[in-house]
Amino acid sequence: MTGIRKPIPSGDASTAAPPNEDRTFFENCGDHPFRHSSGGFELVNAWWLAEAALLAYGDQNFVEARFREASLPEVRYFHGESTQCYAAHNEDFVLVAFSGSDMREREGNNVFDALADWMVNLSFGTVPSERGGRVHKGFSEALKEIWGPREGDEGLEAYLDGLCGDGHKRVWFTGHSLGGALATLAAGRYERAPEVYTFGAPRVGDGEYVESLDTPVYRIVNGRDVVPKLPVRGPYRHAGAEKYIDGEGLIHDGKPGGDGLRAKGGRVARRVLTSSPSGGALRDHAPIQ
Repeated sequence: MTGIRKPIPSGDASTAAPPNEDRTFFENCGDHPFRHSSGGFELVNAWWLAEAALLAYGDQNFVEARFREASLPEVRYFHGESTQCYAAHNEDFVLVAFSGSDMREREGNNVFDALADWMVNLSFGTVPSERGGRVHKGFSEALKEIWGPREGDEGLEAYLDGLCGDGHKRVWFTGHSLGGALATLAAGRYERAPEVYTFGAPRVGDGEYVESLDTPVYRIVNGRDVVPKLPVRGPYRHAGAEKYIDGEGLIHDGKPGGDGLRAKGGRVARRVLTSSPSGGALRDHAPIQ
């Protein structure tokens, strides 16, 4: 296991909308380059992709400037009604970071209220996947908003084909929360991605679907974050390997104690989500660091 130490921003986390524009993103990244040629879980790649996942909540001009400072000069923005993503690339690799689009649009920008409302109001229906099995209907529809052609826009899939068609560049998908769910679904649609890193992501599909995925998925779970235990109803299973960050900032393979919330049902999840943020379930999920 490995320790990671980063300072927590000052201010009231409950009213901070991500990303914190006073924060330095990809700090000293020249000393810690993205390892685009390696295989398997890489801590430095997890750091890069965590930065990208947090940036994905931001305004276009701010996000593009931060990616360019990290030597990713070409940035493309895709957005729909319920999601958005940025695809940033250089000559060697592409990072695609997804997010839900409503975090900054809420009155007051209250992170915890936004997260609680979004998770409590989940639609638990499923739809068939192109790969077999079934996936979450809401997540699937959100990805479709930006994946294919739409109102004169070529869509994310065609854009990536143009970048990666010659086989030289590879693409990594990432995202936090809903963004992590979309990253996992994108991996099922775009098999050229060598790896996916998600942060605080919910389950997206049933056992047949997750077993069909060829792309390794690394799921980073922070502390008592409740969102990776959701949805609690239905056939949902997690894809890939869990990397659990404990209260000391140490990373472990898998979380002690398993998935206990599943059997307790939606009422327990709703109580946890609407409780005080200081209790940990939402605080450990909010993208504020």
